[in-house]
Amino acid sequence: MTEPNLTVTLGDLNLQNPIMTASGTFGYAKEFESYIDLNRLGGIIVKGLSLEPSKGNPPPRIVETPCGMLNAIGLENVGIDAFIHDKLPFLEKLIPPTIANIYGKTIEEYALLAQRMEPLEAVKGLEVNISCPNVKEGGIVFGSDPVLAHEVVKRVRKETTKHLMVKLSPNVTDIVQMAKAAEDAGADSLSVINTITGMAVDLSTRRPKLANITGGLSGPAIKPVALRMVWQTANAVKIPVVGVGGIMNAKDALEFMMVGATAVQVGTANFIDPQSTMMIIDGMTDWLKKEGVEDVKSLIGTLAVDD
Repeated sequence: MTEPNLTVTLGDLNLQNPIMTASGTFGYAKEFESYIDLNRLGGIIVKGLSLEPSKGNPPPRIVETPCGMLNAIGLENVGIDAFIHDKLPFLEKLIPPTIANIYGKTIEEYALLAQRMEPLEAVKGLEVNISCPNVKEGGIVFGSDPVLAHEVVKRVRKETTKHLMVKLSPNVTDIVQMAKAAEDAGADSLSVINTITGMAVDLSTRRPKLANITGGLSGPAIKPVALRMVWQTANAVKIPVVGVGGIMNAKDALEFMMVGATAVQVGTANFIDPQSTMMIIDGMTDWLKKEGVEDVKSLIGTLAVDD
């Protein structure tokens, strides 16, 4: 059998394979240069960016949990100016498309970030992190209110012609409602899901293990929830869905595609083994060969369920 076709398409984005990096787990790509061939990736999503540099939350801000980890990094980042001047020159030399993850505390901040990104040819898309509190609305998280989510996505859409991916929060009652709000506002794709809010306790000190008390749970522990939400979302919208949450190997990635994801993001696995993305790409190729599948796209949304 010839080599299977791994290419997938997210709207106007052509990926050489479905394996992307999850924002916040891969830095700005250069950090992994000595571990993997970055040019083999399907896409690179960089660490979340804000208008100004952010130091994030005080430590401790990462703690291991059964089958996963909690993080309360607080979206530490270099800020958009340093990203453009110091990080982007390296990224623009790579083959995989670079997608910039952006976040703000107000709708205006999201809009300004999109404006700054628009003329940057090396940035092929934006991933909008709506799991942030809106300071003008009393701290209501953009991603937990469909009206707010629609407003921020619509505003970003007005400021950019780039591929617009919206990262949905799982900390909602109805993920489909949020997905449709983002789609209606002009999103080109959806990444599902962000981390699940959780906490860990130190019994000996009787204190939270995280200085922030709560943090985002990721890793294999959230995979069943992510699979369910990807399946629900993919069956409710017409735009592509990117699966995120607990993908540790090729089997996991293929399961997400089977429930409807067009591509996937690998996150926590990068902390465990920096070569995880390469192993997943190789494992996916091997599985497709073994099963006689010529094109990975033929698996998307093929989950068999009873009527």
